[in-house]
Amino acid sequence: MSGIAQKLDGKVAVVTGASRGIGKGIALELGAAGATVYVTGRTAAAGRLPGTVAETAAQVDELGGTGIPVICDHRDDDGVRQLFERVRADHGRLDILVNNVYNSPAAARWLGKPFWEVPPAAWDETFDVGVRSHYAAAYFAAPLLIEAAGLIVAISSPGAERYMHNAVYGVAKTALDRLTADLAHNLADTDVTAVSLWPGIVDTELLQLVPADADGKRLITLPGEATYDLTEAETPRFPGRAVVALAADPHRKARSGKAFRVADLAETYGFTDLDGRIPRAD
Repeated sequence: MSGIAQKLDGKVAVVTGASRGIGKGIALELGAAGATVYVTGRTAAAGRLPGTVAETAAQVDELGGTGIPVICDHRDDDGVRQLFERVRADHGRLDILVNNVYNSPAAARWLGKPFWEVPPAAWDETFDVGVRSHYAAAYFAAPLLIEAAGLIVAISSPGAERYMHNAVYGVAKTALDRLTADLAHNLADTDVTAVSLWPGIVDTELLQLVPADADGKRLITLPGEATYDLTEAETPRFPGRAVVALAADPHRKARSGKAFRVADLAETYGFTDLDGRIPRAD
């Protein structure tokens, strides 16, 4: 199946960092499956890159779900606590938490750099938003998720198992997958599932700035890694379909604590990207 057969009517989700990119794609697919989706992020007005939390929430509505935009800086613990207090007050339940928030534009400055050219400040930026914020959201969401036998999904990367981009990136993604494993360990006696998800090369708004060449190819070279044709990349909706499939799977608990490539889940659950492919570039 190319679309989403599963329905998540009545389910409530929080997707962090969903103004654009992978977070937006996940929010839209959850909406298409009928869920109520709290769309969080800092973007109230579009800047160099398009996308705001309000725009994502409106598109969730258009696809059949209910989108709720929430301006939230995930470095602010009090703001995160208030987010989940609002979810409880509004709905009394939380079924799905997608920890996606990440500062991709900032991280892009250090792509392909050896560690002696990546300052300690880059470590702080990456871990503060890309790891600590995931822990904080899980901490505040845990009571709701335990009550609802919910699902926690962390958006991670194959950089957790091999060198990608730079030393800081790889260590952060490894830490994120370790966090998933340890959350699952603590949640073993509950019905909550915690997994990490590894998208491949995703054609986000940031990468859409890459122009086509004379042959119509949009090529991007990651220093020290490879050159990719972005026309073959996955869309942000592809990992969203993986989240929906996991949320609808009554046997998902067996996956808890582990990391999964989106393409592998597509083969297991029978979904594809928007164009009917199962992209595998990572």
